[in-house]
Amino acid sequence: MAAATTKLLLSDLASTVESFTSNYIRPISDRPNLTEVQISDGSIPHIDLHVLDLIKQIGQACQHDGFFQVKNHGIPETIINNMLSIAGAFFKLPESERLKSYSDDPSKSKRLSTSFNVNTEKEVVAEYCTSVRGLELKLLEAISESLGLQRDYIDKALGKHGQHMALNYCPPCPQPDLTYGLPGHTDPNLITVLLQDDVPRLQVLRTGKWFPVSPIPNTFIVNIGDQMQVLSNDLYKSVLHRALVNCDKERISIPTFYCPSPDAVIAPAKDLIDERHLAV
Repeated sequence: MAAATTKLLLSDLASTVESFTSNYIRPISDRPNLTEVQISDGSIPHIDLHVLDLIKQIGQACQHDGFFQVKNHGIPETIINNMLSIAGAFFKLPESERLKSYSDDPSKSKRLSTSFNVNTEKEVVAEYCTSVRGLELKLLEAISESLGLQRDYIDKALGKHGQHMALNYCPPCPQPDLTYGLPGHTDPNLITVLLQDDVPRLQVLRTGKWFPVSPIPNTFIVNIGDQMQVLSNDLYKSVLHRALVNCDKERISIPTFYCPSPDAVIAPAKDLIDERHLAV
């Protein structure tokens, strides 16, 4: 199993709920048109990691949706709830305390630190990171097999790959039609494993329309990143997604990103290249 590095990033959208600065207001042409958002759920595939046809289901989800939710993932609900609680507690700290964790140096590992029980919090974060990494390795093995590759192909292709976790906080926003939690984007990494609270703000672009993805307790959302699309020779798709803000509730999301070693070369797997499927 390849070694890995872990980083923790902390961010928020704004510091007040009554108003926000003009820096967060998007240009008129780049604002969320809330009237065009589909009312129905995006219905991304829900995959039970204990089912017999797991490889087939994951392959279909990666090929047709680029997003799926997983349950029966083996991570205890207490670990999940503790991680969400610590994230919420961190963003309730005074700004002066939160700034102690700030750095604009992308090479530095960030450490979550709050004022009430530092040792316990570090243990909880470490336990969460370790648990999610185990889930990620299972997913990479299943994705490898779904592509017809050796089970450890993707893991080996990454080299000494990194695990980057972010804690994202969006406070209630008085004018959610003027800004985003995160604007539309694809993830540049390999795969992302997302834990979110119960506020439904994540949206996925499908057939040219934005669909909401409703949170389900004790599940993780997984999405394909740009590098996986390359590695799969365009068989699996990295899909545009975004996060809106809510006028009544704060939102916390905790994405964990998996990236190859800086010296790894990500290219289409040779077994996925033939006369009908040229290298992208």
